[in-house]
Amino acid sequence: MEIHLDGKRVSVPAGSRLGDLPGRDERCSVAVIRPALEEDAAESQEVRFVTSAGDMIAEMAEAATASRLFQPGLSERLRLHWQDRYAAAFGPFESGIRPARTPGRYERGDLILGCGGYDPSRSYLIFARMRHTADYGAPADGGVIGRVVTGRGLLDRVAEGDRVIDVERIFRRADRSHAVITRDAEFPLEDGMQILSYVEAEVQGFVEDGIDTETARSVEHFLLSVQDGRFRVDRSSSTYVADAHLVPTRVPAEFPGPRLEGAITVRTAGKSSGAVYIYTQGVSASPMHTVVGRVVHGIELVRFAGEGDLLAIRTEPERFDLVGLALPEAEAVAARRGIALTVDAAEGDRVVVGQAPETTLEVLAAGEVRITTEPSDHVISITLDEAAAPRSVKIFREVTGLKHHAVGKMPLVFTFEDVFLFKPKIAKGVGIIPENTPTGEVPAFTLAMTNDSRRGTGMVGIRTTANAEFGPTSEPLTGTNVIGKVLDAANLAGMREGATVYVKEVK
Repeated sequence: MEIHLDGKRVSVPAGSRLGDLPGRDERCSVAVIRPALEEDAAESQEVRFVTSAGDMIAEMAEAATASRLFQPGLSERLRLHWQDRYAAAFGPFESGIRPARTPGRYERGDLILGCGGYDPSRSYLIFARMRHTADYGAPADGGVIGRVVTGRGLLDRVAEGDRVIDVERIFRRADRSHAVITRDAEFPLEDGMQILSYVEAEVQGFVEDGIDTETARSVEHFLLSVQDGRFRVDRSSSTYVADAHLVPTRVPAEFPGPRLEGAITVRTAGKSSGAVYIYTQGVSASPMHTVVGRVVHGIELVRFAGEGDLLAIRTEPERFDLVGLALPEAEAVAARRGIALTVDAAEGDRVVVGQAPETTLEVLAAGEVRITTEPSDHVISITLDEAAAPRSVKIFREVTGLKHHAVGKMPLVFTFEDVFLFKPKIAKGVGIIPENTPTGEVPAFTLAMTNDSRRGTGMVGIRTTANAEFGPTSEPLTGTNVIGKVLDAANLAGMREGATVYVKEVK
C-alpha cells in the first residue's frame, strides 16, 4: 500500500505499523491523517501538487481558487516551462486573469498565477524560490493565490523535464475527525494515509541572498529552545501551541511583525517571557512577541498537537554553538559549516569556554568565529539532579550560564580544609526554597546550594569528604539543597580563591 510520509509517497507492506517506519524518534508524536471523505474535501483550501521531483502542499488563499485548480486536464499542461534563481513556472494553460502590467513583491513559497506576454491564454503557476520583485503578468493584487506550506525545499530541486503529475485536494484543516496524534509504535497504517513526523522551520533573517542579523538574539533563543530537536507542547489553544520550558528568559523585542499561520514567535514580556509559540491561525501583531521564524514543513502536525505532546523539529540553520566542545570537535564543526576559526591557544587538551560572535546568525553572516579555551583540567564536569531539585537546578543553570551553553562559570570565593565555596550572582527576589535536603551522610564531591533558611542563601559548595553533620556549603543539612555531583574531583586541586571556575554539565 502507499502512504504519504512527510510529503513523499512511500510504498509499505500491507499490515505495516507506525513503528516500522525508519528514522522516527519514538519519544515524539506524529500526526496520522486518514483519507478525507469527499464532503470534507469539498471545503478544503489545501492542495497537493504531485510532481516528478516530489510532493508539495500549498494552502490556497480562497477555497474557490482551489476549486479552479481541479479543471479537467490541468495537470497534463503543467510542465516546467521556465525557471531562474527567483522562481519556477509550470504551464502554460488558459485562465481568466487580467494582467495589470505592474511588478509585484513576492516571498519564498508564494504560489503566483501569472501569464506570459500579458496573454491569459498562456497562464502559468509560478512558485517563488526567494524574496524578489518581478512582473509576471499577474493581476493588480500581485496574483498570489496561495503559499507552499509543506515540501518547500522541493522549490530548489525541480529541474528541466520535471512536471506536475497530479493536483489533489486534501483534508480541511479544521476537521480533526480524520487526524490522530500518536507515538504508539503499534498504530496500524492504512493505504492513502498522510503521516507528518516532524516540523521544519526557517529562522527569521536567514535567506539565500544574505543574512539579516537584526533578529540574531531572539533567533538564538529559539534555536537554544529546540537544539535537542524537540518542541514541547506545554500549552495549546485554537490559534497556537507553546513551549515554555525556558520560561522565564529575557528576550529582546527585535521584530514584532504579524503572527501569520506558521509563524514562530518568542514572548518578550510578562510571566511567560521566553516561551516559544507556533501559530496555527493568523492573529494580529503584538509588541510582547518577536517573530523568530516560520514553519516550512509539518504545519499539520502542529495544528493537531495537544498539551503534553513532544514534536520533532528541525531548523534551518542549526544552532552554531561551540562552547563546551573539545578543541578538535570545535574545529571539525567549524570546518563542516564553512566557518573560519580563530583560537586563543592550541597547545594541550583544551575545552571551548566562549565564542565571539555569540549568536548563530552573526557567525554565519561573518563567516568566522573566535573562540576562548581553557585546559580541560581547569574545567569541572558535573551532573545535575533536575528530578530531585528542579527549582534549585534551574536557578543554578541560570546564574552560571549553563542555561544557554554546555559550560558555565562561577567565582571561587573561599577554600578551607575539604570545602570549596562559590558565590554566583543571584538576582534579588529569587527564592531558594528548601529542596532535596539530605537526611543522612552527604557523600564526598556532592554539589549543593544553600537555601533561604540560612543567611548564606545562594552559596554553592563542594566538600571533598563525606559529612553527616554539615553540607557542602558548611551549613546544617536543613539549609542544604543537593543539586548534583562533581565527576572529575581531581580538577579541584588546582583551584585558588578569586579564580573563575568553569563547570561543564554532563547529561
